[in-house]
Amino acid sequence: MDVREQRVSFVVTASRGEKPFNALCTEFGISRPTGYLWLSRYREDGLSGIAERSRRPLSSPEQTAPELEAQVVAMRRRYPDWGARKLQVLLDRRGVELPATTIHRILLRHGLVREVRHHNAATQRFERSEPNQLWQMDFKGPLQRGDKLGPLSVLDDHSRYLVTLQQMATTSGELVREHLESAFRHHGVPEAMLMDHGTPWWGRLAPQGLTRLALWMMKQGIELHWSGIRHPQTQGKVERFHGELQRAVECRQLAAKNVQAWLDRFRWEHNYGRPHEALGMETPASQWRPSAKRYDPNPPTWEYPDGSRVLKVDCDGKIKLQRQHWFISLALSGEYVQLVTIEQRVLIYYCSTLIRELDPPNQRSTIVDRWLEPDVPNSKL
Repeated sequence: MDVREQRVSFVVTASRGEKPFNALCTEFGISRPTGYLWLSRYREDGLSGIAERSRRPLSSPEQTAPELEAQVVAMRRRYPDWGARKLQVLLDRRGVELPATTIHRILLRHGLVREVRHHNAATQRFERSEPNQLWQMDFKGPLQRGDKLGPLSVLDDHSRYLVTLQQMATTSGELVREHLESAFRHHGVPEAMLMDHGTPWWGRLAPQGLTRLALWMMKQGIELHWSGIRHPQTQGKVERFHGELQRAVECRQLAAKNVQAWLDRFRWEHNYGRPHEALGMETPASQWRPSAKRYDPNPPTWEYPDGSRVLKVDCDGKIKLQRQHWFISLALSGEYVQLVTIEQRVLIYYCSTLIRELDPPNQRSTIVDRWLEPDVPNSKL
């Protein structure tokens, strides 16, 4: 029987005096004070008196003050895609000190918590130790219906500082170069860049995948890396940022007529306002500094280290080594490459980027897969 039926049965039996009160309470599994309480409530209010009552306390002296709760709600509505821990940092900056658990409970009470999609954590991770040692670059998918392409994102690996967030209408190499030139002029040139096997920095139909954009970046002394094929986790930081951007688009109103202005505000918020858990809840801007390496629109001929073995790639994209012609890349015709011998193999560098490995004894020439290996296993994406 349900709770009410049980209590009615007890009250009826107790009123008739059919059994000793102690034995009756034992039979119903309640204490004597509870039995007397049920009888008293029934005599005063009938069946309504013995109905199940809320166990919620009449007063909550520890409950958050309404004005503080209102600030939490207002902050959540301003940043609907931020969780309790990030909101805690912003509230603390305003002098409101509340635990993240309390903030989460407030959000629950007001129905402001969304279901979160959880993904399996990466088993291996990497992170550069200084800003500008590596920039990650990628295109995001369309932000809204009708768009063919989303923004171009360039993110510093160490600080998570968003160098570029530019809405694009095409993946044209010339247009990407234009925006990269702007980034290089304002922020300097990074030591290396990490990209996927996509247009325009990689060409499936281009000789060995090298494109004009890739060669232009190499001539700036940038060491190029490409992520593992079908391994987007190699670019974990920029992929995670794209998830952050998508959540913001879903939770906030995107100005369809001026997407770039919206992206500019979001970039500022990401760099200067949004605390990042992997940075100890600091902002990317606090960990970032521009590169000391300045951009040169007309870079001189690349100078390899003194004593290096250097050969010129002929018009057929080949070099001559050990009385044999080895194909390197048509894209490098007329350019000089460096040869580094390791035992019986020869590594071919163009500027600072390793592009081929030659194995003369076995008559083998291999394109070098340039994805990054994790070098700091315990770091966070």
